[in-house]
Amino acid sequence: MNLPNKITLIRICFIPLILFLLLCKSVPNRYFWSLMFFVFASYTDYLDGYLARKNGLVTNLGKFLDPLADKVLIISILVCFVELSLVCSVAVVLIIFREFMVTSLRLIAIERGKVISANYYGKIKTVSQMFSVFLIMFSQGLREIFIRYNFEGYTYVDLIVKISGAVFWISSILTVFSGILYVYYNKDCIK
Repeated sequence: MNLPNKITLIRICFIPLILFLLLCKSVPNRYFWSLMFFVFASYTDYLDGYLARKNGLVTNLGKFLDPLADKVLIISILVCFVELSLVCSVAVVLIIFREFMVTSLRLIAIERGKVISANYYGKIKTVSQMFSVFLIMFSQGLREIFIRYNFEGYTYVDLIVKISGAVFWISSILTVFSGILYVYYNKDCIK
């Protein structure tokens, strides 16, 4: 197993830790801890791809593991956010639906000898999802600290929480839009 694939496996191993930190209310500053590990996991997404392309280490295992790790990381965190009442379950269901739809489309395309790789809109979707998850964790971490230490200025934190919710909805819309474009540009695969 090459280095980029090992880095991808490290990202997968961080997922249970992030979920534990998000859901364990007894951990002090749990949102900031989960945010720290999420940022590290997100960086490994960039790093493994960069190393694989730079060193000619692109493998079928990597092509399988990397998108799987990305989807499991984001979707599992979003499901935790639903559990914690931080995001709307409808938006999360739409995101999950999009991921199943694009994956199914890719499987159909492979049967026909066509490879559907990530496009510009898919990359924007990924960045917007990671940014919205970052912002939600960050705003909840601030909120947690302001409540614990009775800091003044709590209304500003509430504003940041609302902004993070709006950014999440924008990310959800971009996610659905990118899925529609995948289907539109590859409709010949399902005719």
